[in-house]
Amino acid sequence: MKAISILFIVFRLVLGGFMIYGGIQKFQKPIPSPVEVVEKAEKFTSPEKESTLQKILYISGAKQTGYFWQVLGICELLFGLLLILQGSSFVGAVFLLPITLHIFLFHLFLERDELGELLQTGGLFLINILLVLKEKRKWQHLLWIKPI
Repeated sequence: MKAISILFIVFRLVLGGFMIYGGIQKFQKPIPSPVEVVEKAEKFTSPEKESTLQKILYISGAKQTGYFWQVLGICELLFGLLLILQGSSFVGAVFLLPITLHIFLFHLFLERDELGELLQTGGLFLINILLVLKEKRKWQHLLWIKPI
């Protein structure tokens, strides 16, 4: 039983660490101008480079909104910190679930050829699911509320 507890602590630290790192990375580079995005995208207009073009346009679109990329970074930082702190780890795991799902789906649909990243993001999503399922007693009653 103690080994499982240690394993879940490691899971929390790994997932929380990745989210904090990813959140910090969102603020490391300046957001490119729309002209820079178009110039970069024009280099990948051939059919064989279509997947690269999709990734560039997707990420650049999120950055060009003026808020989404920053909000995502703040959420990754905040929820990663909540996950690392023992008292708030369940809340952090629940709030991170849609983010880790989105990251995994991005890699599944737009970076299939990057097997290492696909396995890594799939593993992080699986860890996130396990962390939420571990605390099933805290949320199970919300799935079925007895009628009056």
